[in-house]
Amino acid sequence: MTAQYARRVLALAVSILLPISAHAASFNWQKYKGQTIEVLVDNNPIGKVIATNADAFEKLTGITLKVDIFTEQQMRQRLVTVLDANSNQIDVFMTLPSREGAQFAKAGWYTDLTPMTGDVSSSYDFNGLSPALLKAATINGKLTSIPMNIEGPVLYYRADILRKCHVAVPATLADLELAAQKIKACDPSVTPFVSRGLRDALPYTYSAFFHNMGGQYIVDGKSGLCSPQGLAALKLYGDLLRQFGPLGVVNYSFYQISSLYRDGRAAMAFESSNELSDVMQGGARLGDTGVALLPPGPGGSHPTAIDWGLAMSPYSTHKGAAWYLIQWATSPDMQAKNQLAGIAAPRASIAKDRAVQAWLKAEPVRTQWQQAVSELATTGTSDVGYPIVDNPESRQYIGDAVDNVIVGTKTPAAACGAADASLNTLIAKDGG
Repeated sequence: MTAQYARRVLALAVSILLPISAHAASFNWQKYKGQTIEVLVDNNPIGKVIATNADAFEKLTGITLKVDIFTEQQMRQRLVTVLDANSNQIDVFMTLPSREGAQFAKAGWYTDLTPMTGDVSSSYDFNGLSPALLKAATINGKLTSIPMNIEGPVLYYRADILRKCHVAVPATLADLELAAQKIKACDPSVTPFVSRGLRDALPYTYSAFFHNMGGQYIVDGKSGLCSPQGLAALKLYGDLLRQFGPLGVVNYSFYQISSLYRDGRAAMAFESSNELSDVMQGGARLGDTGVALLPPGPGGSHPTAIDWGLAMSPYSTHKGAAWYLIQWATSPDMQAKNQLAGIAAPRASIAKDRAVQAWLKAEPVRTQWQQAVSELATTGTSDVGYPIVDNPESRQYIGDAVDNVIVGTKTPAAACGAADASLNTLIAKDGG
């Protein structure tokens, strides 16, 4: 953290703490009683927490909450349609700042939440939220969302299968492929390795391979997908999923991966830390699973670390009630509940909560999971795809290149060469 950035964080903290202390005694959760708001969420563990606790919010505030929950692709389609029409149908929505933050900010699709951060209950602890995530959510001086979690892909592995096959937990990227080879020869009944293959979803997992191999998405104003490091990452990821992944892996995202691993049909799965609860559902994997970060490569260890945030539509006609929903959903109480559901909180203090500590200690896999999440929170990067306004489109080109290698229709050089041509156009459009 630079001295200049530290001063900005301190100034923000002071500016927020003053109104909180003055306002806390008179805070009224029932201030917007009788209003109705609509929230659009992703059908992932984070969105599900909001949906399953909607009654508690309504009881606390007297605000009627309508929750629309869709798969990620469907959610984005509906969200863009509504925002592009300047419609007030949606008041609050889940957003990935690392993906569409710059794009949505340019389109004017975020309400600046900065002025609202003083209107919080005394227990909210705004200053306990991750400064790095708040910084990532602040675009052109405007706070576009409040972080709900911190996450990144982690390696879930079957310790029992590794022992049976005399395979050590991979210590390097090269070890990962060797481990998959040994597991395939030892136990053909299980999938040695699985990660995302669905075009628009795979940059989330692929980016960790790319960065650990030493790749940078933009080098001297040009796409680095075809750099030597990029080619090595593309080959490794493609080989792992083509040779050791399940049939149809190009259609796999978090749902299919968690199901495959949970059912005991995969030895190693590289998937979101958010999927802990789904992976452990039913308890079959509680006693045989280990969790670790992706092993380092020639470029070191650079885990992906991002968050889902809650944002407010600029077209909402119930902004006060909408802010109360955002405050409630991102509060320490809700984030402690999230942590007990395997969703890592963006407040470091939550891991020290007594109930959370008891939950972590109850199962070794949870402690390993917390250690991995804490490390990615400290050392991670949010560069999933290209750091440009057209980040979502850049992910499509990455996905196309990787999928071509997975199915074997193109060599890594041919696949990334075609992608680089399109990516350089996007980079130039963004100003290099």
